[in-house]
Amino acid sequence: MNRPQSLREALQRGNVFAEQCPSRDILKHVTSQWGVLILVALLDGTHRFSDLRRKIGGVSEKMLAQTLQRLEADGFVLRQAYPVVPPHVEYCLTPLGEQVGKHVENLADWIENNLLLIMDARTRKAEESIAAHALN
Repeated sequence: MNRPQSLREALQRGNVFAEQCPSRDILKHVTSQWGVLILVALLDGTHRFSDLRRKIGGVSEKMLAQTLQRLEADGFVLRQAYPVVPPHVEYCLTPLGEQVGKHVENLADWIENNLLLIMDARTRKAEESIAAHALN
């Protein structure tokens, strides 16, 4: 039987289902398309901005910068700027970032391992939709 949470415990844990809970923003940052890819890429170690951009196909410079800033603000990414010309900036995961990175890597791996099943389900749904429209 679950014992009731104290107020302190409730505040420490958060409630992702509550509309105003800050965990929702963090969840959005971590599970966004670019957030997942950045976290997984940084599990391999420190990367420069340009290296991340090359590694993560399709991300714009603006989206990469914004997502890195959000992940840095959440305490998952560490940005290290070196005072040289041209500017040299490196990104790596914090210990907290490594933890969340491993979780989203598991999610990404599960998706890739089940991609054929997912694509088959999409195809069946599209075919059902076409057939339903043809009957109307």
